Amino acid sequence: MRIGIDLGGTKIEGIVLGDDGAEIARARVAAPQGPYSATLEAITALVAQIDPDPAQATPVGIGIPGTVSPATGLVKNANSTWLIGHPFDRDLSARLNRPVRVANDANCFAISEAVDGAGRGAHVVFGVIVGTGVGGGIVVDGSLVTGGNAIAGEWGHTPLPWMTADEYPGPECYCGRRGCIESFVSGPAFEAAFQQRTGQALRAPEITAQAAAGQPDAQDALTRLEDRLGRALTVLINIIDPDVIVLGGGLSNIARLYENLPARIAEYAFSDRIETPVVQAQHGDSGGVRGAAWLWPDRP
Repeated sequence: MRIGIDLGGTKIEGIVLGDDGAEIARARVAAPQGPYSATLEAITALVAQIDPDPAQATPVGIGIPGTVSPATGLVKNANSTWLIGHPFDRDLSARLNRPVRVANDANCFAISEAVDGAGRGAHVVFGVIVGTGVGGGIVVDGSLVTGGNAIAGEWGHTPLPWMTADEYPGPECYCGRRGCIESFVSGPAFEAAFQQRTGQALRAPEITAQAAAGQPDAQDALTRLEDRLGRALTVLINIIDPDVIVLGGGLSNIARLYENLPARIAEYAFSDRIETPVVQAQHGDSGGVRGAAWLWPDRP
């Protein structure tokens, strides 16, 4: 068996997978909004709830909105700020009395889709989350690439390439910089840009529905999103040249992205021909928790 936990901003989800990837158990609880100890307690209780054989002390994989620094062993870059500066994996391992592996939630999504999802069988998979935030993960031959600083795939916090005059220097990002890809193509950024141009405070699905009905402002908003996302994905292809890019997160549900992104990418990429498929995630919202379980690929 494998046990995976997805620690989100509002919920904590747990799953138990069999050797073949089949789901054995699943549960979800509300995520505490701090303090740190409350998060440890909630995860410990959730594991006890879903573990069908506690005597086995099955290892646990956990996806978090941040990462553990190789330099300090402490959490960094976490949206759930109460995790920052704590030895989360060690503390949780002590509470659970079993091995624990921790990875960024986007990395968990990527490995899930590479192992038994939309990227199955591909040599190099880049998994992209375009939702509340923007992140990514790299998987090569089924193995996660984390990098020497544990930030491989943090594509959302690089500048949007080929900014136009009206885009520069870009919106402020929570990371302290301006013009990050996340500040242009995340769900909240997409909605904020639409409101700024039209005065309408609509959610992304509502904007998409208006575009499908032929509303010009909504169509223009999606065209800009496609162009920006196409530029951003082109940088991935120019540097990594993955065999497939898998999109997840709320904006990945916009069907027209898969029709229009290839042409946008081809316009910007440094190649005479681009055949990189951009596909939607197979496991949807379950990608993160399934990938957390797959952080133990060698578990019998």
